Formats: sequence, structure tokens, C-alpha cells
Amino acid sequence: MADATTALRAARHATPEERAALGKEARRRSPRSGHAEYRPAAERPDPLTVLEAQSATRVPELVPIRYGRMIESPFRFYRGAAAIMASDLAGTPRSGLTAQLCGDAHLLNFRLLASPERQLMFDINDFDETLPGPWEWDVKRLSASFVIAGRANGFDDTERARIVRATVRSYREAMIRFAGMRTIDVWYAKIDAAGLEALAADRLHKGGRKRLARVMAKARTRDSLQAFAKVTRSVDGKPMIAADPPLLVPIADLLPDVERGALERQFRGLLERYGRTLPSDRRTLLEDYRLADVARKVVGVGSVGTRCWIFLLLGRDDRDPLFLQAKEADTSVLAAHVGASRYRNQGERVVSGQRLMQATSDIFLGWERVDGIDGRQRDFYVRQLRDWKGIAMPETMNPRRMEAFGDLCGVTLARAHARSGDRIAIAAYLGGGEAFDRALVTFAEAYADQNERDHQALTDAVRAGRLPAEEVPAA
Repeated sequence: MADATTALRAARHATPEERAALGKEARRRSPRSGHAEYRPAAERPDPLTVLEAQSATRVPELVPIRYGRMIESPFRFYRGAAAIMASDLAGTPRSGLTAQLCGDAHLLNFRLLASPERQLMFDINDFDETLPGPWEWDVKRLSASFVIAGRANGFDDTERARIVRATVRSYREAMIRFAGMRTIDVWYAKIDAAGLEALAADRLHKGGRKRLARVMAKARTRDSLQAFAKVTRSVDGKPMIAADPPLLVPIADLLPDVERGALERQFRGLLERYGRTLPSDRRTLLEDYRLADVARKVVGVGSVGTRCWIFLLLGRDDRDPLFLQAKEADTSVLAAHVGASRYRNQGERVVSGQRLMQATSDIFLGWERVDGIDGRQRDFYVRQLRDWKGIAMPETMNPRRMEAFGDLCGVTLARAHARSGDRIAIAAYLGGGEAFDRALVTFAEAYADQNERDHQALTDAVRAGRLPAEEVPAA
């Protein structure tokens, strides 16, 4: 890893012409048309075995919920199958150029969120699998997600191809723009509310623009105050987290008094030590809050079963809440294919990757390691549970709106990669033509076929009783 970092640094300090030559040379070694290829390897790991290996380290009683969510649809399966796809991508052609990867860049991991300055932003939001690796892996995972979502909506081949081409073209053209920008301007680049409105004006009809305005307005209401009203109740005049088992279980309902007291002390220690990973001003802000309650929470699809806790903290009084979420961070699914992280704490890996890829990150984003959670040492990263959030609903999109959303995701991913990868070399590799765009249309369709086969295998295993599944609606 150190040698690769040194080589990347040397390449980025070369002249723009030398860096562009690296990208063109990479084209010769790995033609852009070659990225159309996807054929399952002869010794492809059994996808169910991959899922079971992940489940073995998770909270046992929550694992059936994970499988229950994944069998709901091919798209739900895809959301939980990052480890399977990482293994498959390892056997596909590589450009040899790298960047910090999201590692799970499907379309629902692009969303609205708040900047520290209380501006509404659009960015990548999930970094559980982040590691440096081949930049094209993120683009391929994103592209396949649009095909899978498009099939669920009944879009035809032509409509799906147009959506993928728009997504990849947006990535390619944005990377070319970033290649021509001053380095500091790449880091200042962002997509805020004004940028979203401009895109909507250019790409959407009046109804689509109104829909975006409603989504943005709703996102601004989704904060700790909204969560406070939704998930707390008054107990002896004090706010406490309300039970909604199995998705949300207060610590008082989870453990006997003796064990609960020990775990509460661990969590108080976690919050204190995690605060040291924050900048000094934000550490002071955190110290103005006191811990009031803790609950275990089920999150996502692929993450179900990982240890996730939410903390209710109170500020000046009992009506001044802050919700933080501590989520377990395990080894990235990419690590087996690109090498281990340079960070010993997996929470730090997640936080460092997020800070590197996002235009701006949550002011409470940090990490910590805790001993004795379910009998072993575990790493966590911490962030606000809810700080303005707007999530796409692909099932409500028509082809035009999904194409516009793909355009938005493409430029967002390019900006994230341009920060850490050699943007000039990647832009030169991609070029001004559509060879890479066309290749990924073919790849995305082929991988969507693979995803459907894997989804069916899981469904069959559940029906046969090999794997347990429990249907629990998301909160």
C-alpha cells in the first residue's frame, strides 16, 4: 500500500501532459470496450456462502431480517450484495488507475444531506466499504443499479440503455472538466440546492421540478427534532427512546439491570473517547450534551445485523435533543481484492474515506473502538442519526426522471473520485468519445442478469429452509 501511495503521489506531481499520457497508455493495456465484459468466473464463490460468512459475525437474531429484506426484490438483494459484486468485479478488466472508492455506489447511496453551514447538498452518503481501488468499480456498481431499478419499473431495453449512457457520460464529461480545473477548485466543487435547481430546470418538466422542490423542502425537516418527536416517549417526565422491536430496542428492554449498567458505562466511554476524534470546536459542542438514553437500531439492507446503536443526548433542557448513531465498522468487502486498509481502526477507515469523498461531512463524524461488545473488540463510526435527509424513490421515477437522476449521480461520483485519483489520467483514459459509455451499458445489463440469478438462489434457499428469513417492514 505504501509503494502504491508513493507511486500515485509521484504521478500526480508529473506535468499534465505526462499524466494524460499515463491515461492513454492505460487505454492500450486495457481497452475501454473491454469493460463491457462480464462472465461469471468458473470458480465463482457461491453467493449464499458469501452472505452466510458475513452473517456469522452479526447479531444472530437480526440475520433473518436481512435475508427477509433481500428476497423482497432483485434491487433489494443488490443493496445487500456488495461483497458478492466486489468478488465479481475483481475478475473484470482494470484500467490500472485508482481512486478512493465508495465501495457500494448504488443509486440509493446518493442523496440529500446538510452541510455544517446548514446548506442542502447532494452527495454520496454510505462509506461502509470505502477503500482505494479501481475507479471503474464504483461506476460499474452505479450503472448496474440503474438497470436493476429500471427493470423493476418495467422500462424497456432502450430506456435502460439511455439511463446508463446518461449516467456514465455525466461521469466522463465531469471528469474531463475536473481534469482542466485548478486543484483547489476541484476541492471546492459541490452540488448544492442551487445546482440541483439548475439541473432540474435543464432536464425536467414542470412537474418534475415541483417534485424536486417538495423533496428538498421535506429533507430540511428531517433532523433531530423530527426524530425526537417520532421515536421518543415520556417516562416519569423524562424523554426516553420508545421501543419498536425488533427494529428499535431501548437498552432497558434489551438487557438485565446489571448488564445494562456495564454497557451504559461503555457507551459513555465511547462518546467521551470518540469526541477526541472531532476537531476541538466540535468537541466543545459535544460536551454541551448529556447522554439520556441508548437503543439498538436495525439499519439498511446490507447492514442489517451489524451492531448499530443510537444515542439520545440532551442539551440545554429536555426539549433540546441530539441523536447520534454509532454503527459497527468491519473490514471492507473490497479488502480481499485490493488490499487491507492502512487504518487499523475500521471506523477511522470509514470516516477518512467519507471525508475524502464528500464535498462536506457531518460535523459529528468520528470513530472509536470498544472492548467487550458481544464478547470482542469492535470498531464503530459515529455521526448524526438524521441531519436533513432526502432519499431517492426510484420506484416512482419515469425514464426521464431516472435519467436526470443518473446524470446527477454521475457528476457527483466523478467529483468524489477526482479528489483522490489522478483526474487527468482518468479523463485521458475515458476520452471524448462514447466507447466507455457503450461498454457499461452492456456490462450493466449482464450484471443485472447475474444479480437476478443470485436473488433467485437466495429466494430458493429461504423457501427450502436453508436460510431463515423474517419479513419486518422498514421503520
